[in-house]
Amino acid sequence: GAGLCVTPELAICGYPPRDLLLRSDFVPGCRKALEALALRLKDAPPVLVGAPVPNPTPVGNRLHNAAVLLHEGTVTVATRKVLLPTYDVFDERRYFEPGVNCGAVTVAGWRLGVTVCEDIWNDKTFWQEHRQYETDPVADLGLAGVDAIINLSASPFTLGKQAVRERMLSRVASRYRVPVLYANQVGGNDDLLFAGKSVAFDAVGHLIARGRPFEEDTVLVDVAAGTGAICPDPAEPEAQVWHALVMGTRDYARKCGFTGAVLGLSGGVDSALVAAVAAEALGPENVRVLLMPSPHSSEGSVTDALAVARNLGLSADAVHTVPIGPMMEGFDAALAPVFGALGRTVRDVTEENIQSRIRGNLLMAVSNKSGAVLLTTGNKSELAVGYCTIYGDMAGGLAVIADVPKTLVYRVCRWRNAQAGYDLIPTAILDKPPSAELRPDQKDTDSLPPYDVLDAILECCVVHHMDRNAVVVEGFDPAVVDNVLRLVRISEFKRRQAAPGLKVTDRAFGTGWRMPVASRLVLE
Repeated sequence: GAGLCVTPELAICGYPPRDLLLRSDFVPGCRKALEALALRLKDAPPVLVGAPVPNPTPVGNRLHNAAVLLHEGTVTVATRKVLLPTYDVFDERRYFEPGVNCGAVTVAGWRLGVTVCEDIWNDKTFWQEHRQYETDPVADLGLAGVDAIINLSASPFTLGKQAVRERMLSRVASRYRVPVLYANQVGGNDDLLFAGKSVAFDAVGHLIARGRPFEEDTVLVDVAAGTGAICPDPAEPEAQVWHALVMGTRDYARKCGFTGAVLGLSGGVDSALVAAVAAEALGPENVRVLLMPSPHSSEGSVTDALAVARNLGLSADAVHTVPIGPMMEGFDAALAPVFGALGRTVRDVTEENIQSRIRGNLLMAVSNKSGAVLLTTGNKSELAVGYCTIYGDMAGGLAVIADVPKTLVYRVCRWRNAQAGYDLIPTAILDKPPSAELRPDQKDTDSLPPYDVLDAILECCVVHHMDRNAVVVEGFDPAVVDNVLRLVRISEFKRRQAAPGLKVTDRAFGTGWRMPVASRLVLE
């Protein structure tokens, strides 16, 4: 009984299509799909679908990011996106030409202003300190006297963004005294996660509908009556991160053609969380783990890892213990003449990295043989400062928690245990000091500041772009700050070669991180 159906931005192909848009057959394929869909829906209510369409003029980029109206078997462009973001993960000016202004369609006597994602994010009364663009397409629609504003969106998930989004949309509705209907994409596309949570606001800015978080949903809204169902949205950051990681892992595996996953289970908190996410996302029957103890591994690392596998319900024949001591001895023997010729016979980080690379080799072998995707288990704190081994523990197809700082890893684990009602991730893992166990009695704090200090410094310099002196003013030891900043800078080459990581914060080491590898920042 709906009078109009609305899909998210670029729903016909998924967002972001990136350089698929440069293929000669891609946009014609989208047009063919639109025409077929229009025929299938010719007896249905009008449908607004997000799609790429050709630029009808010979000037500028060849495409528009558009909203297309399907009605009675016909395909009509309703509007072309005006504001094209080029910050963070967005690069739309690479492909699209901006529209001149937003369009309107009339459905069942309602004149509806149609906008696409960014077009609704520039209200000057909401963004008072800084706006991305000089023009505001929604203001033009408000002056035109539309009866409601519709937004087709593919707005990526980050922690806390939904609350800002809802305040902003509420302000737009109340300012122009019209209902606002916002349809958002859901699912994972590579590193970007989309939480859904489509919403509707009445003409005074009251929330009247919200879709399910991190799940496909159809949101029904009676605009005239101002009614709809409001699905709860978990407020705890730990809950949001958990559900985002599960959705992102499931979608990455499914869309890349994987049905199973493999990972190394070390008895540490990071691999325990990744294993829990994988079991939830893919089913415990589709997760395989390797325990790869070395002569430096503690007894607890093995028993704790086995406890995680047991708690997650992994099959006994999918839990393998492969000691790496003999392989370490083989590497020592093979490399001894070379190291002797170099005059470098003292054991150092080289031998530590060999252990990690042995493990990476074993995991990749199992991934190749089984056809399962290898999940890396490094967290954001480690990736930031290079506390990881390239071609070792960084090897894999997806870095599940690469955007989750170490302190948040612990919080998510404790939240998951509370939800389970028991220690799904054993308390022993959460309580013991973090260690890579690559040498006797090694602790992470031998090389790094405590994680609460490290994460606070990284929040300043990575997320908020603060310079060295500004970070020191926050109360941190200057020597510690200098060392952290040095580690962040010299580790860029590792991050450039890292597996895709699921983005859950405002500033991730992924699509939106564009630091040079070769650089020297000189501070006076």
